[in-house]
Amino acid sequence: MEYKDYYKILGVDKKASQADIKKAYRALAKKYHPDKNKDNLQAEEKFKDISEAYEVLGDEAKRKQYDQLGANWRQFQQGGPGGQYYGGQPGGGFRGSYQGGDFSDMFGGGGGGGFSDFFEQFFGGGGARGGFGGQRARKGQDLQANMEITLQEAYAGTSRLLNLNEQQLRISTKPGVADGQVLRIKGKGAPASAGGEPGDLYINVHVLPDQRYERNGDDLTTTLPVDMYTAILGGEAQVNTMSGAVKLKIPAGTQSGKTLRLRGKGMPRYGQASQHGDLYVKIEIMLPTNLSAEERDLLERLRELRKARAV
Repeated sequence: MEYKDYYKILGVDKKASQADIKKAYRALAKKYHPDKNKDNLQAEEKFKDISEAYEVLGDEAKRKQYDQLGANWRQFQQGGPGGQYYGGQPGGGFRGSYQGGDFSDMFGGGGGGGFSDFFEQFFGGGGARGGFGGQRARKGQDLQANMEITLQEAYAGTSRLLNLNEQQLRISTKPGVADGQVLRIKGKGAPASAGGEPGDLYINVHVLPDQRYERNGDDLTTTLPVDMYTAILGGEAQVNTMSGAVKLKIPAGTQSGKTLRLRGKGMPRYGQASQHGDLYVKIEIMLPTNLSAEERDLLERLRELRKARAV
């Protein structure tokens, strides 16, 4: 049986914080998720390894036990020191494990497959002599699904209803949730056997692109058309923000492509809804068309004045 280096799989140092481990897992899970890698067996195996590594390192108790194994893991395999591991078996998705259909229809499916023999030996279930010896309760399988929301829903927070295990469950997101963020709902996965704990439910959030805004973390960028006269002389223009329309001061002589900032008009900071990022407004100057004879004459005169001034 091959030893699994979970730190190497997640690409983190053994002294990494729980926050760093979680961040690394989210990035890799998003990259190798089966929904983004159709019919790619290598990506599917990688996703299983990532899920397995995070199941252990993402849990402080399991991580401590894993660190205790170290180079002596074969000794424990052969029936070393006593003790019990109580671990889960989140197989990386509900495909093949969820019964009912509504869950898949609403959220779009997930990856699947069990964990390695190494995990089962030390953290999995069953048997009178696995891991650190003794009978262990077996945790139910974790379920995974995708949840698509709009940028406006990500801004304000939203919820979805699903039917799971013959009960209705409301999945809610806080304001500021990011694309690719994984929500864990403890105890809402598949039920366990032999008195074990139920698995957990993992929701992979996908924020749909928005034609009005480009998102960069908690900041947003949008384009604002401004007429030539306001750009030259200065004035105000109306900007649509996520929380409503506001007036933006346009300085005289503003050039096309200039970016102005509206502080606090970006996305809410996740878990700190009272704080917001900024909205960056890129100016796009709109030139007049279908000029009248009088307008053309005035512009010609203005051009001559500019030439005379430059001499």
